[in-house]
Amino acid sequence: MTATIIILAITVAMFIIGKVRSDIVALCALTAMIVLGILTPEEALSGFSSTVVIMMVGLFVVGGAILQTGLAKAASHKIMKLAGDSDVRMFLLVVLVTSAIGAFVSNTGTVALMMPIVVSMAAQSGTQPARLLMPLAFASSMGGMLTLIGTPPNLVIQDALVEAGNEPLAFFSFFPIGAICIIVGIIVMFPLSRKFLFKKQPKGEGKSGRSKTLDDLVSEYNLNNALRRYKITPQSAIGGKTVAELDLRNRYGLSILEIRNESSDRSGLIRNVTQSLAKPETILAIGDIIYLTGDMERMRLFSDENRLEELDNNNMDFYDIGISEIVLMPTAKIIGMPLRKSGFRERYSINVLGIKRDGDYIMNDLPQEKLQSGDVLLVQGKWSNIAQLADDETDWVVLGQPEKQAMQVTLDYKAPVAAIIMLLMVAAMVFDFIPVAPVTAVMAAGLLMVITGCFRSVEAAYKTINWESVVLIAAMMPMSVALEKTGTSTMISHSLVAAFESLGPTALLAGIYFTTSLLTMFISNTATAVLMAPIAMSAASEIGASPYPFLFAVTLGASMCFASPFSTPPNALVMHAGGYTFGDYVKVGLPLQLIIGIVMVFILPLLYPF
Repeated sequence: MTATIIILAITVAMFIIGKVRSDIVALCALTAMIVLGILTPEEALSGFSSTVVIMMVGLFVVGGAILQTGLAKAASHKIMKLAGDSDVRMFLLVVLVTSAIGAFVSNTGTVALMMPIVVSMAAQSGTQPARLLMPLAFASSMGGMLTLIGTPPNLVIQDALVEAGNEPLAFFSFFPIGAICIIVGIIVMFPLSRKFLFKKQPKGEGKSGRSKTLDDLVSEYNLNNALRRYKITPQSAIGGKTVAELDLRNRYGLSILEIRNESSDRSGLIRNVTQSLAKPETILAIGDIIYLTGDMERMRLFSDENRLEELDNNNMDFYDIGISEIVLMPTAKIIGMPLRKSGFRERYSINVLGIKRDGDYIMNDLPQEKLQSGDVLLVQGKWSNIAQLADDETDWVVLGQPEKQAMQVTLDYKAPVAAIIMLLMVAAMVFDFIPVAPVTAVMAAGLLMVITGCFRSVEAAYKTINWESVVLIAAMMPMSVALEKTGTSTMISHSLVAAFESLGPTALLAGIYFTTSLLTMFISNTATAVLMAPIAMSAASEIGASPYPFLFAVTLGASMCFASPFSTPPNALVMHAGGYTFGDYVKVGLPLQLIIGIVMVFILPLLYPF
């Protein structure tokens, strides 16, 4: 028992100091308990096979798909319209919407659903994500107090009441308590989050040092006016011909930069897009969209002669094919060569769309243009090919990071698919008549997001998982086993309850509440509720009081734990995305946890008399 308490104390101290990564601290504590024989290897590693941890991994993937497909951006747009320019309204909307969802969906699922939306909102409004993500996590827990199914501790106390022969709780018996928690939470969180949750930007990440976005490049090189999109109609003579057969460069002085095909199902909701660069052997098909560059009059002539349909050119979407800039080095072998002999297209399957030289932009007659040292070339190609350019650093330097740029490209045509998968996942988690376990629903949703193309690649899906948070939770979960195995948790709970029992029901209620709250900082809230529910029942019976207020104190103390990043999965889920330290949770979460506790000690006897 002594060794367990010492390890726990050192772990908490290291978390507070924050000099060592939290996942490393948790793994050190776990290793120490194995070495000292407190836990067997099987017990110590049980957290890595926990359904909660597996759900976290799956939910990171689902959340990443919601971001990648632009679904988060669309949802955040709607919330932003309601919020307007008001920081207060935006904060209230995030808390209230999250709480409402949290009443019916697990708090972990709620955070995974809302986190990409909130990150997108923060980006659009210029607010730091840290300002909203911790309130989001806390709101998901508070929303869980609105209904019987909102959080596992609610079901634990329901079972305890029924087993003891008491009247069971109704579905909305928790609603008044949950509503009070949300009101108190808003009042406390808003000023605390404004004061403590603004993060300093790392050096080099200010506006002046940011890399150009794809829209910036399109605007800078005036691509919307330099390119034209045409659709091959059934009446067109070029359907079925190869690019080489058209001989566009010699006949019209034009170039095909990209060939795109878009198709939709009967409903029009699900759309597929395929992109490819125009190779000589590429066969053009009816319905293909070709991107042409060259003289405008010659493009119109080509279009008219071949009965092509000109499409809207107001925007240029990027999916598998993107654009980037490269700077030619003085030592480059291609200096002095005409662009057509540079080998970009042959070696890398890359098109050059424009050249920036001494502040001027050269967009016409590019094949004949001789390359000079210091030229900035705007290149187009598959993201993997652009990334390959970055490997050859002797002749040029790629500006920006193609892999990161590719990750930021929104696959908006897959948004309906992602929405359907997400809704099916939520339905499986909410409705009991669907015979699918929550962890299975999350795993299936994550897998479907990858299979249906909501990510550019499997690697992109893996990159959405925050392994630091996963390892942190998995390594800390066995701590509850150690505390129970050594009798530490039982000793603490019985001692504190015994100390308050003689002081009257209100003091006993406060003792049970804050004991539960304290244990939840180190043990999962469900495990704490299971441990404390029989103690609360026994204490109520001994003093001849109703068990209801005491059991509500247990579920509240277990659910309203905000002072630690690993007390609940939602707290851990937002830790990395918000850039939080352990101290941030103490500054914002601890006052909120204490104030809700004090309020509830006085409110519970009014709602459920002793």
